[in-house]
Amino acid sequence: MTLDTSPRLDDPDALFAALVEAHQDLDPALSRRLDAQLVLLLANHIGDTAAVLEAIGIARAVLDGASDATGQRRLK
Repeated sequence: MTLDTSPRLDDPDALFAALVEAHQDLDPALSRRLDAQLVLLLANHIGDTAAVLEAIGIARAVLDGASDATGQRRLK
């Protein structure tokens, strides 16, 4: 199964604003805990370990500059 990275949110700006608001007034450690809790809740909702592991790989590759947010490899 390939992870679907196409845009699917009906209001991505509102979701981003809610994420930013949820982190407001949290120190860095609590902010990381919030992110981790959110990831675990969503991973459980997805219920597919392979899909979650693929998402982790794509997210890491984006941070490392090797991929874009769709998981496509960047040319160097």
